[in-house]
Amino acid sequence: MDARFAIRSTRRHSAETIELVVDAPLVAKHARAGQFVIVRTTNDGERIPLTICESDPEIGTISLVVQTVGRSTTEMQSLGPGDRLADLLGPLGQPTETDDFGTCIVVAGGVGVAIGLPVARALATAGNTVIGIVGARSSGQVILSDRLADACDAIHICTEDGSMGSLGLVTDVLGPILTDHRVDRVFVVGPIPMMAAVAEMTRARSVPTVASLNPIMVDGTGMCGGCRVRVDGVARFACVDGPEFDAHLVDFPALAKRNTAYLVFEECQAGRMVGHDG
Repeated sequence: MDARFAIRSTRRHSAETIELVVDAPLVAKHARAGQFVIVRTTNDGERIPLTICESDPEIGTISLVVQTVGRSTTEMQSLGPGDRLADLLGPLGQPTETDDFGTCIVVAGGVGVAIGLPVARALATAGNTVIGIVGARSSGQVILSDRLADACDAIHICTEDGSMGSLGLVTDVLGPILTDHRVDRVFVVGPIPMMAAVAEMTRARSVPTVASLNPIMVDGTGMCGGCRVRVDGVARFACVDGPEFDAHLVDFPALAKRNTAYLVFEECQAGRMVGHDG
């Protein structure tokens, strides 16, 4: 039996998110922070983009964090050790630029921590001082904070209901840090309104900021145009040109509108109001 893309283990992080450790030796060998894969659970299934949260080239595995938002991701969450994915393509996308910038802040909202974690590790390896800021609705949605803390020199957690860390939004934590300390670069990933708010805050202080965009992707090669975004007035494709872009140049209103393009279809598939898979 073909053992490629077999699931070695799973770990549930919250009611909505699960981590899959998958056999993918070639991907693990070449993966770098910021890159993603396209997976399908069945031969006729939907193509789903997932960031490579962790990779182990020696063992030949990668780690994928899946959040339930539609039918396909629900199917993925039912998989367990011994099951396998139908196929997995990657690594895709441009790696994160991780020079020695100085002091960097990684701001991650919700499941975006799975994307921010490898970025924080790569920045730390490059010699940066790394500060992590994690935001979620409540303590039940905070994931991977222990691993992020290990990768950072300091970490701040905030929740909208105050059930973990400080009460408030990531911008409530980011603002004082930007005021009191020299910050050389900010990386942000999460819900579009959150990324837009962080971009406006850092723009006012002239702090270079990189946003990891997670719009709708289908083929992952730039052929379908489903992940088209406008950056500095120019159409770019998040799957091949990104997924990371200068946050001060991203047209976030247009991105928010595009991100709802398949909402009605997904409501029919999932039988409830959902966002896009990915």
